Amino acid sequence: MADRQGEDAFLAAYDPRAFEPIAVTVDVVALTLRQGALHVLLVRRGGQPYEGAWALPGGFVQAGRESLDEAAARELAEETGLDAARGLGRVHLEQLGSYGRPDRDPRMHVVSVAYLAFAPDLPEAQAGGDAAAAEWVPVEAVAPQGNPDAATARPMEQDRPAGIHGGGSGRRSGEAPGDGAGPEADRGADRGAGLAFDHGTILAEGLDRARAKIEYTPLATAFLGEEFTITELRSVYEAVWGRTLHAGNFHRKVLSVPGFVESTGTTAGRGGSKGGPRARLYRAGDARLLHPALLRPDREDGVR
Repeated sequence: MADRQGEDAFLAAYDPRAFEPIAVTVDVVALTLRQGALHVLLVRRGGQPYEGAWALPGGFVQAGRESLDEAAARELAEETGLDAARGLGRVHLEQLGSYGRPDRDPRMHVVSVAYLAFAPDLPEAQAGGDAAAAEWVPVEAVAPQGNPDAATARPMEQDRPAGIHGGGSGRRSGEAPGDGAGPEADRGADRGAGLAFDHGTILAEGLDRARAKIEYTPLATAFLGEEFTITELRSVYEAVWGRTLHAGNFHRKVLSVPGFVESTGTTAGRGGSKGGPRARLYRAGDARLLHPALLRPDREDGVR
C-alpha cells in the first residue's frame, strides 16, 4: 500500500513539461504489383513543411488513443480506401525500423516508426488526411538505379544541405510524379531525389527488407491471391528483385522447399500464351521460414 501511495503522489506531482517535447509519427512503405511491376504508394504533401513534395504516406500517432500498429493501419487505410471490411486484413504489415535524427523534421524532434506493407491488387490510391494527391509509382522510378539491392544508396541525400533531409520536391509545387517534360529516366531520378524528410532513406531500406525477406520467408505469396501459378510466383520474385529468373530452375527450387506452396489439385482456366497444358494452381503452405532459402542470383556465387 505504501508503494502505491508513493506512486500516486509521484504521478500527481509529475510534470511532463520538464522534458523537451518530442513527437512520434508513422510512415508506411506500401508495395504492390501493378501490371507486373513493383509499385510504391506516394502522397503529395498538401501543406508545410515540404508543401508539394512527394512522400511516403504517414502521420502523427494519436497520443493516448492508438498504438503504433493501429496508426500505421489507419494511415494506410486513408490512402487506399481499405478498412477491416474491405480487405485491410489481407495486407501484410510489419515494423521496418525507427528514424530519430533530431533534425530530420524542421518542425521539432520527430521520431518516425516506419512500416513495410504489401498485398495483392491494392486499389487505386486516394488522397486522405492532409495529402493533396496520392499515386502508385513504379519503384524503378524512385529507387536507386543500377543495383536494386543497393540500400546504401540514399536518393534523399543528393544535393541536400547537411542536417535536414529532403528540402523540397525537386519540381514545381503540384507537379505529379508522372508529369513534366523530358525522358522517363530523368523524371524518375528527380522524383527519387525529391522525397520529403528522410523518406528516400526509408524507402531504400524498406525495399532492401522486402528483397531479403522473400529469400527466407514465404511472404512473396502475400503479393498474390489465394491461388496462383508458379509462373505468377516467379513474376513476384522478378519484380521485387529486379532480376530475370530461369523458369525451370525456379520451379524446381520452389517445389523443393517443404511447406512453401501446396497444390490445390486444380489448374488455371486456360493454357499459357504458347499453348500447352494448363498450369497447376498452388496456395501458400504452412512454412514460416524457407529452408533451403531462395537466394538472389547474385548471392548464389553465380549458380542459377
